[in-house]
Order: sequence, then structure tokens, then C-alpha cells
Amino acid sequence: MGSFAAHDGVIAGRYRLGRRIGRGGMGTVWRATDELLGREVAIKELHADDASSAGAAQSYQDRTLREARTVALIKHPNVIVLHDIVEQDGRPWIVMELVDGRSLSDRLLSDGPVDPREAARIGLAMLGALRAAHARGVLHRDIKPPNVLLESGTDRVVLTDFGIAQVSGATTITETGAFVGSPEYTAPERMAGGQAGPESDLWSLGVLLCTVLSGASPFHRDSLGGILHAVVYDEIRPPEAAGPLLPVVRGLLERDPARRMGTDEAERLLRAYLDSGRVPAAAVHYTPTQRGIPVPAPAPAPAPVPAPLPVPPAARGRAARVRTALLGGVALVTLAGLGAGVAALLMIRDEEEDARDAKAAPRVTRTVTRTPDSPRGSALPTASATPPPAAADVKAPPGYRSVQDPAGFAFAVPEGFTRSFEPPRVFYYSPGKEFRIGVLIQDPKDGGPLGAMRESASQAPDHYPGYRDGRVARTTRKGNEAASWEFTWNGFEDTAGPRHTLDLAWNEGEKMYDVWVSGPDAKSAEGRRHFETALDTFVRTRPFSGQ
Repeated sequence: MGSFAAHDGVIAGRYRLGRRIGRGGMGTVWRATDELLGREVAIKELHADDASSAGAAQSYQDRTLREARTVALIKHPNVIVLHDIVEQDGRPWIVMELVDGRSLSDRLLSDGPVDPREAARIGLAMLGALRAAHARGVLHRDIKPPNVLLESGTDRVVLTDFGIAQVSGATTITETGAFVGSPEYTAPERMAGGQAGPESDLWSLGVLLCTVLSGASPFHRDSLGGILHAVVYDEIRPPEAAGPLLPVVRGLLERDPARRMGTDEAERLLRAYLDSGRVPAAAVHYTPTQRGIPVPAPAPAPAPVPAPLPVPPAARGRAARVRTALLGGVALVTLAGLGAGVAALLMIRDEEEDARDAKAAPRVTRTVTRTPDSPRGSALPTASATPPPAAADVKAPPGYRSVQDPAGFAFAVPEGFTRSFEPPRVFYYSPGKEFRIGVLIQDPKDGGPLGAMRESASQAPDHYPGYRDGRVARTTRKGNEAASWEFTWNGFEDTAGPRHTLDLAWNEGEKMYDVWVSGPDAKSAEGRRHFETALDTFVRTRPFSGQ
């Protein structure tokens, strides 16, 4: 390194550089000795030599100064301490406390996942650091294992690297037209171009808790487009290891920031776990609607933007080759033009999947026709490539109404039920959400409907409070392979009482359809009537846009 040799390893005539501690996308951190005060420190060097232009070098320099000013605002034992900022050869160097130890990512790589008590301890430390930062108007925006340090001897947990932090009232990188962050840990509202607040850091903490408990982020995918799709749209499945802290993880991974668990509640629940070994489920005051895992309302759509420019084939190839490290985003990923950029990346992902599907052997689409006098449940399977109709004539029994859902199906729902599209699911709710009818359309799963149901049932004790009396069985629906699942559980709400769920999944027309009804256990007969009516009247239709 040029500056090291030119000045005999001494910065600003005071800080003698030692060994390199680490290197990131924007800078290198060195161990150093403060020869004036006789103490060990850490010094962050800006990568100005990597800048492609004078303007880029100035941008990096401004970034370093902003990071220093940001850290200087916050005083908390779980936040890295800033000692000084000096200039050498026209570039700034940040002098910080030296935390002897290793990063959380290094610990996970060498020792594997931590136990729930250690995860709760780390979570509480991070909540304290974020509380202090948010109180000063600072959003960290890059909470992930590489940016958490564990001090040897004291086990102190320290939040570091405020390089992309946002300070209230200051111009930030994102405000100048680019998004910088680690996608696996970035909140969906930021991905979708919405307004980000302290809740975004809390989402990232929820992802971090999943990672330290299981060893991998729940949003890890093989491509950048896949990660973005997972964060914004896919079903959120906390790892099984998160079971003891599940109410906290579920609350922090609420896609709607207005419903996301706050700092006070998360701290209270984690402290309760450290004190008693359990998280009081009754303390969770939001109302998840997904089958066992909360599916919040979809992230707010970005402001209207022009259609994304066509992506050149070479760029598509580069995007398909993007890979993330085990612990997600060791390097920062920059996406220019956030809203359109996310749309383009998701488009690339869809094109990649289409290309893979095109290489697969052609399959015969099987549809089922039923004669008017066929007994209920019987069918005559025939090979056909005929797509489902754009609409279907569904006859609703008394007390029900026919709906043509844009997701690609029609059926009868009780009068007064209202629709809620919560990607990738569609729900129809009774007033007050006492009864909930859910529909999920997805690609067929390995093992078929029975395998999918058995897998869900095996995870149910971790996702459904008080799960009991679960029964999974092989069956058919109108001649199609199917599986049923029925169980009782306590519900997520603390006063609603036990609930009963009926579920049926089947393969039809190159898709797997899943229909379920959840309602009060005391009204199980009414719930079963809604369930049977939904299945009796359910028909496929052609999906259309405008969910």
C-alpha cells in the first residue's frame, strides 16, 4: 500500500499501522498504535485508489466523513466508539476503538449457529444500539453479521460500520439516485422504493436473528433477482431453530412496517426469554394471517416510474451469475434507479426460470372433465392442452356469492367476506377475520401434495401456538392427486380462543392448488361448511393482471 510505505506506516504522525484486520467494499481496517496516548486503536482507510474518477474519489471521501460524523453522534456501549478523524495524502482516515475479538460472521463460520439464549443476548445488544442510533436520527441500514463484533473476554456485542447510515436532514447515497445495502438483510419497503424509517433496521435485525440461529438468512437465494423476490414477495419461513424466539422473529419480519414489532416489545420479549427460558406468546399484539407464518400486507408500491429499459443479454448473464456469501452480502450491492431496478431484476429472474423451463422435457397437461351425472368427487381424466377459461359460471348456494378472482380461480364465498391479496396468497375474510378462507397457487412440489402437507405438518408445532390433533391423509379431488390436513391450535390472538383449520392441496393443470379455511373451534361446523362449499365450487380460470 502506497501510504503505508511512504510514511513508514505512520498516519498523521501519530498512528502506527500494524496488521490488517479486514477489508470491505469501501475501505480497509488496520490495527494501529496511538503513539501519543500509548493505546491500541483501529483505523479505517478509504479505498480512494479504487475510484474511477475524481468525482468518485470525492464521493468516497464524503462517505467516510459522513460515517465519522454519524458514529460521533451516538454514545452507547454497544456502538463502536470514534476516537479521531485525520487526513493523510488528501484522504480521511477514521480512528476508532479497537474491539479485540471477531465478527459475528466469523464466529458463525467457525463455530456454527448459536443457541437461543446467545441469540437473545445478541438481539438485546443490537436493540440497545439501534435505540441509541434512532434517538439521534440515525438509521444504520446495513445490519448483518459482518458488522457485528464480539469482544473477547467481555463478550460485549458491538455494532460497527455506519458507512451507509442515513442521518435525518442529511443528503444520503440513496437520495442521489442509488441504493446501497445488503439485499438479504434489507427491508421490503426499501426494496420497493418506499419510505424507510427505524422499522427497516428492525427488519434487518429479524433476519440477523434467523441467521445466527440457523446459519443462513431465510432470504438466501442463488441469484440477486431471487433474493429481491424472496424479500418482497415470497412466503416467509423462519428456520426451525428460531422456534424458541419465534414471536420476536415473526414480529420483526412483518412486511408492513406499520405492523412490525417495535424496539420496546422486542426488548421485553427477549428479556423475558433470558429470565424464564420462554417468550410469552400472549405479548404479541399483531394479527398474522399466513398459515402459521405472518404474511403482512404487500409492501407499498413505488411511485409510478417509466417502464424499465430492455436488459441486454450480456447484462442478463451477469445478473444470473450474481451470488451471495453464506452470511449474505459481505460486499455491498448497488442498484441504480431503485424502483425500476427491482422490476428489471425480477424480470430477469422470471426470464431465467422461463429459460430453464424451456429446456425441460415437454409434459402433457392433464385436465379433468366431469359428467353431469357423475357422483361427487368422481372424474374422467383426459389429456388436453386446453388452457383454463377466462371466466367460469359458478353457482353459489344461498348465503354465498360467486367470485371471479384475478389470481386464476373462481368459487363461492359467504356473503360479506372481503378479499385481501397478500402475495403469494389470496384471502377472503369474514368481518373481524373470524373466518379466513385462503388460496395458494404454486408450482407442483417434489413429493406431491402429500409430501407438501407432511412437510407443513412437521413444522406446525413451531409455527402454530398450541398445535394439536393434526391429521394428514392422501386423497383425491375430482380425479387429481390430493392431500388433506386438519388440526386445532390456539390462534395468534391472545383472547380469541382455539381455532380449527381444514386444508386441501391438489395438483391440476401443471399447478398445485391449496385451499384452506380457519375459524373458531367452537364454530367448526360452520367452518367446515365454508370449506366444503369453497371446494365444491372451485374452478380454475385464466389469471389476469391487477391483483
